[in-house]
Amino acid sequence: MHPFSYTRAAGTRQALDAGRAGGRYIAGGTTLVDLMRETVERPRTLVDISALPLREITVTRRGGLRIGALVRMSEAVAHRGVRALYPVISQALELSASAQLRNMATIGGNIMQRTRCAYFRDVSAACNKREPGSGCAALHGVNRTHAILGTSDACVATHPSDVAVAFTALEATVHLLGPDGERTVPFTDFLLRPGNTPDREHALRKGELIAAVELPALPRPLKSGYLKVRDRQSYEFALTSAAVALHISGGVIREARVAAGGVGTVPWKLPAVERQLIGQRPSHALWTRAAQRAADGARPLQHNRFKVELLKRTVERQLRVVGGGK
Repeated sequence: MHPFSYTRAAGTRQALDAGRAGGRYIAGGTTLVDLMRETVERPRTLVDISALPLREITVTRRGGLRIGALVRMSEAVAHRGVRALYPVISQALELSASAQLRNMATIGGNIMQRTRCAYFRDVSAACNKREPGSGCAALHGVNRTHAILGTSDACVATHPSDVAVAFTALEATVHLLGPDGERTVPFTDFLLRPGNTPDREHALRKGELIAAVELPALPRPLKSGYLKVRDRQSYEFALTSAAVALHISGGVIREARVAAGGVGTVPWKLPAVERQLIGQRPSHALWTRAAQRAADGARPLQHNRFKVELLKRTVERQLRVVGGGK
């Protein structure tokens, strides 16, 4: 680990000033500290923001939920409003990590966690995300766990967050605080595809931090859930995952929100699947037909071709679980 200085921000203005001066924000530290140990991350200054007033979960005027960036994962899981209104969120969080990590990690930190690509974490390997212009060792290396959607010639690493998949499906909004004030960004625009600049992973500007994630008020009743497929049952990152939310009224699907994880360079919204569902009556035939669109545009690599079929099956299974039908 390289030397660094540490400061604990007593208030929002102090935190933003320190961030604008080049400090890196830290709260739970469950990802950043690991990367610092491995010398993948080498911040000169850490700005502890854990004392900031960003720990509330509140119902919005329109009936959605606003989750503060410093809410612990375990707190969000246990919150009655989250469990009742958006079970897809609580399920994604429960499947993300051990109880110990959920008691430390924050919602904002979970969104901001960096890829688990082994080449990114190996400082001797070529990685454009870690060192722009060095190449991507995963393209022709062992790429079984890598992305098949949203990839580029510069990067094929997946985004590891489970709850980010649920936020993507629900079309959440990210609230940001910065030196120039407050602004909002649609969640689907917040995490960036690699393109030619895989080192630029999010829409944060210099000195900005995440204040909250807001979930929209969706029609009721809303059924939702999260399915995670992985190599082992506990505490493993997804090979594929599916976040599904359906509003079914009068026996017809009126709203459909679907996204996938473990297969994209960012959490992957599935609009083609959603279009297949709207206006239809739930049935096993419908789930099968809609899920066939889940891998549209996939570009599998040598070792992860299995993810194309696995993604379709994962989406189909979760549609059946959430939507029922005959």
